[in-house]
Amino acid sequence: MKRQSAAKIDTPFDPLALRRVLGRFATGVAVVTAEGGEAGMVGMTMSSFNSVSLDPPLVLFSVARSALSLPVLRGAQGYGISILGHHQEHVSNRFARPLEDKWSGVEVRRGESQVPLIEGALAHLECAPYACHEGGDHEVFIARVLRFSAADGGDPLIFFGGRYRALASGEAGHGQPSHASQGQRP
Repeated sequence: MKRQSAAKIDTPFDPLALRRVLGRFATGVAVVTAEGGEAGMVGMTMSSFNSVSLDPPLVLFSVARSALSLPVLRGAQGYGISILGHHQEHVSNRFARPLEDKWSGVEVRRGESQVPLIEGALAHLECAPYACHEGGDHEVFIARVLRFSAADGGDPLIFFGGRYRALASGEAGHGQPSHASQGQRP
């Protein structure tokens, strides 16, 4: 298969239509956090989080170039990644918007590497910067996993078709199709 160059490609289609199509891919929801010196703690809701490699242990997330937290994430010494549970829809909503104080009312603990981690999440990863790449109107961050932990049980927060969803049963691959909860995220 021949690789396409990284040169700009004209898109002959509507970006909102593409966004709707991409919204047909169900994702989990995570909050990526970092410490930014004078800027303090920053955090952003991510549905663009995935694993890259087990050896070395790498994950990635992408951040819009327009994001207010981008400069802090670029300069961060580490990242905290909290994979949210279904009960944390309100946390996802807080960190999905540019609020003055996203952290108010959110329980946070510091990881061993001092990165902020959201309490009650299904899983936590403490990461170090590994690489950052241009990705159109986003920057793609690749991070090396230093430590991780997972809670016993709990259902994930799922985003699909522009809405939060719930698993139909506690077992993946079984049960009826999921139904949307009340929450929506831009």
